[in-house]
Amino acid sequence: MKPQWDDLPSNVRAAVEQQVGQVLKADPVTKGLMPGLTARLYTDDYRIVFLKAVPTANPAAPLYERERRAGAVLPPGLPAPHLRWSGEVDGWIVLLHEYVDGRDADLSPGSPDVPLVLDTLVVLNEALTPCPGGLPEVAVNIAGLQAKAAALLAGELPDRAMYETALTTFSLDALEGDTLLHYDLHPGNFRIDDGRAYVIDWAFAVRGAAWVDAVMLAPRLIEAGHTPEQTEALLARVPAWQSAPADAVTGLAALWTLFRLHKARFGPEEGRGFRARAAEAGRAWVHHRST
Repeated sequence: MKPQWDDLPSNVRAAVEQQVGQVLKADPVTKGLMPGLTARLYTDDYRIVFLKAVPTANPAAPLYERERRAGAVLPPGLPAPHLRWSGEVDGWIVLLHEYVDGRDADLSPGSPDVPLVLDTLVVLNEALTPCPGGLPEVAVNIAGLQAKAAALLAGELPDRAMYETALTTFSLDALEGDTLLHYDLHPGNFRIDDGRAYVIDWAFAVRGAAWVDAVMLAPRLIEAGHTPEQTEALLARVPAWQSAPADAVTGLAALWTLFRLHKARFGPEEGRGFRARAAEAGRAWVHHRST
């Protein structure tokens, strides 16, 4: 069970209230698999603030620290919640974000959210190049994908030849670049509000080639009902996608898919179903690009 506001040490709650004023109500946000506390805080001056906190000893603490680093350098005006304050208090990493209302993005064919999301991706690519801060290189994230892919390829695996071929010419060097990437774009990490798409949860932010975020979004469009051909046609409106090396795209798509497949087989029970659906979308895309 995720911790709640009252579970925080009194020193941590006091540090938060020093920043935002007295907290009158704290609504826990239980959506998502990331460990730690997430809550909407209602303050005595009628504001709502989004709180994220995790013990420094928690395995997820480095991801909170990554989001803290990203939040500190995201430029004003970006379609992303502003990091109002962060700190390490009494053994907890604490992040206070501007609260963004809205709903998850609908990426299904014909949804008005699709052009909003794609246009937001273009804005991110332009605003975050060159990378405005000291984020780790994209290789840090890709290493996890490669490890899970190797584990699957070492055993029984349908479509083994397709994945091996896709990875034969893959080079990590092709992913290097100077754009701050979100890296984890999916419907739940967009908030649609008043005709705008905001991007939340920057825990996997890295520095790399601008086109990588488009690749990470592509299987989500397929999962939502677009064909691989339709997905690539949609991505054509993103300038960074047009310059992506074909072999690198196919190889990264294969790694992305194998990672989801590994999680669908061996990850937490509650996440296996949606990860299997994501893996199937990725498999369809790799198959399309391999034939």
